[in-house]
Amino acid sequence: MATWDLSKTMHHVLICNGGSCLRRQGEEVTAALREEIALQGADDRIHTTRTRCNGRCEDACVVTVYPEGVWYKDMTPDTARALVREHLLQGKPLQDRKVYSWSGERFIPTDHGAEGLLRSMKK
Repeated sequence: MATWDLSKTMHHVLICNGGSCLRRQGEEVTAALREEIALQGADDRIHTTRTRCNGRCEDACVVTVYPEGVWYKDMTPDTARALVREHLLQGKPLQDRKVYSWSGERFIPTDHGAEGLLRSMKK
């Protein structure tokens, strides 16, 4: 098992591989993201991590990009490749897939994702 040197890393991409996301191409999205990163020669700048459930199942397949704190929904292999080229390498987020973005104080929702429930309201 490797221990990566992250000193040149500019983005950390979290790819949901929970049940709902796997049923909505999570494995294929993971592979496409990693292939495009390698194709673009960006392995040292972009680190990826598979996660379990990210709690946004209605938005499956979910991908989150840090340090920007941008959450994406309905990701496919094609949009995963576009995410690498446009957001990660050119700084242009995929607006039509963006569900939340970090304001510096909290996550700001867009009108693209499922409404969701506050944890404090869960019974």
